[in-house]
Amino acid sequence: MTTDTFTCVRVEGSILPTDLLQRVAGGDVRLDGLRAEDYGLVGEKVNEATNHAWIRLSAAWDVFKTAKDKLPNTDTGHKLTIERWLLPFWKVLGYSTLDKVQPFIIDEKTYPVSHIRHHSPFHLVGFRQDLDKRVETNGKQFSPHGLVQEFLNRSDAHLWGFVSNGLKLRILRDNIRLTRQAYVEFDLQAMFEGKQYADFALLWRVCHESRVYTEKPEQCWLELWSKVAAQQGLRALDQLRTGVENAVKALGRGFLSCFANMELKAALKNDRLSPKEYYRQLLRVVYRLLFLFVAEDRELLFDPAASDAAKDRYLRFYSTARLRRMAERLRGTPHTDLFECLSLVLTKLGTTCLLYTSPSPRD
Repeated sequence: MTTDTFTCVRVEGSILPTDLLQRVAGGDVRLDGLRAEDYGLVGEKVNEATNHAWIRLSAAWDVFKTAKDKLPNTDTGHKLTIERWLLPFWKVLGYSTLDKVQPFIIDEKTYPVSHIRHHSPFHLVGFRQDLDKRVETNGKQFSPHGLVQEFLNRSDAHLWGFVSNGLKLRILRDNIRLTRQAYVEFDLQAMFEGKQYADFALLWRVCHESRVYTEKPEQCWLELWSKVAAQQGLRALDQLRTGVENAVKALGRGFLSCFANMELKAALKNDRLSPKEYYRQLLRVVYRLLFLFVAEDRELLFDPAASDAAKDRYLRFYSTARLRRMAERLRGTPHTDLFECLSLVLTKLGTTCLLYTSPSPRD
């Protein structure tokens, strides 16, 4: 997904989640690794170094863009991309050089990554090569992304890596979840052509040479940050679990105390609805609410073509944001109109929120 804060940053998976990147970009003093000395700077602040890098690379991008636009269609652009853009790019980010490397062989399978530095592979390709499109490399079919990811997954000595075609740059990590990609992507073309300095400032802080410079890959700053994010995620899950438990209890008591729910109480009393099934339905209501909260807060519910008037009508009369504001200020009443309004919204989204509708209440 594209982050809400940045224009040119895409996050897939959770190796460096969005909230962690926001802390890095904001220079969160509670997060280790963000001081000038952590970046190896002497007599220069992080913001100053970032600005100097931005000026140099903006000029380099203009030269590269002019050259690539003039390149014949028969030229893959590999040499131009590497020599005129990507190698200078990494040098400005603190890497004195990227070392060319012979293909790695693991269990008789060859992985021809182009460069290596500080235990991290850097696979650099031409701007006309899609990062996700398979091409034949040394007799094998690899996409640039797939090559680096599989190499990281199978190599015990390498944990983090980078892949770029000059237009986009991805950060990858050894990923045990083979069914889903996990990476952070920076759209370099959109960044430099759109003058998105804030996005570049994040890139500088995350991709600087100091982030992978360490004796052991598991000790590098990228890995330490990833562990911080994982620990935060576990704490968030614990808090969510407690919140869900409290919500189930509150809703369960509330539905049973409501005079309008005579059928629900009769179903429980006559064993047409078991306590376990009642709990399961309450749990479904809670998780539907959570999904709706997130979708609303991220502005994902509205049709892109929806008018401002339609959006305003939803927010004023149907949104859960309205319910949350009311819940903070007012005590509940015996009336059921707000719940019926919520049920209407969930029904329109393709489900139902009724707790008990028939002798077989599963939805």
